[in-house]
Amino acid sequence: MSGPHISARPAPALRPRGALAIVERNLMIYRHTWLLLVAEVFEPVLYLLAFGVGIGALVGNVPGLADANVPYPEFVAPALLATTAMNGAMNETTFNLFNKLKTHRTYDAILTTPMTVRGVALGEVCWALLRGALVTVGFLVTVTVFGLVHSPLVLLVLPGALMVGFTFAALGLAVVTYLRDWQDFQYIQLAMLPMFLFATTFYPLGVYPRPVQLLVECLPLYQSIELIRQPSLGQFGAELIFPAVYLLALGGLALMLAFHRLDRTLRS
Repeated sequence: MSGPHISARPAPALRPRGALAIVERNLMIYRHTWLLLVAEVFEPVLYLLAFGVGIGALVGNVPGLADANVPYPEFVAPALLATTAMNGAMNETTFNLFNKLKTHRTYDAILTTPMTVRGVALGEVCWALLRGALVTVGFLVTVTVFGLVHSPLVLLVLPGALMVGFTFAALGLAVVTYLRDWQDFQYIQLAMLPMFLFATTFYPLGVYPRPVQLLVECLPLYQSIELIRQPSLGQFGAELIFPAVYLLALGGLALMLAFHRLDRTLRS
């Protein structure tokens, strides 16, 4: 006599309305703290003034880019924009989400409703993308005022920044499930700071020997900078395919891991 048939529990389907509800909730909470977005734009502007304009006066042009010599501020500005998209997404899905997970236990109440864990995860990623888009537009307006935009291809920066935000939001969502307490955030900074310094933010890839170049090319921030810097300098071609595919693939894998880890964390 055979035992009862036990079927595997199907994965919960993604519900766009659930994700939208998370975005709406965050909008209601953060509508009184919109000045934080101004601060997120102000930080890269400070770097641009200090490094792009200040050091740029000593450096002059960066040779061999866009088939011409590129003024140093125009070289640095797209990299700072990519870094801003990275930091904004990571901060939203690490610091802020950890606070909701561990301190306020926000999702305990949310999950008593028809909301699913995947809806929560997708909603937080979408919220990070919305914030990233607003900051990107703000910084793009700033560099345009500074006279650092000379090509209509710069409009491709916005979808590029959204790809960057998606990748790092998903990575942050996965990483936060491994954090035990606030001290563990030091490990995040241990990874983010070297990427910021060495992923061609302030100097081109050619300054490194070839073995180091290969290592730098594996960094997600390097691919993010390439995706944004090239159209900013008036370049649009097949060279953009690899960074876009790299970021979407990495973000997709990170999001799948985040779904699995969050389900274990929130159901435990």
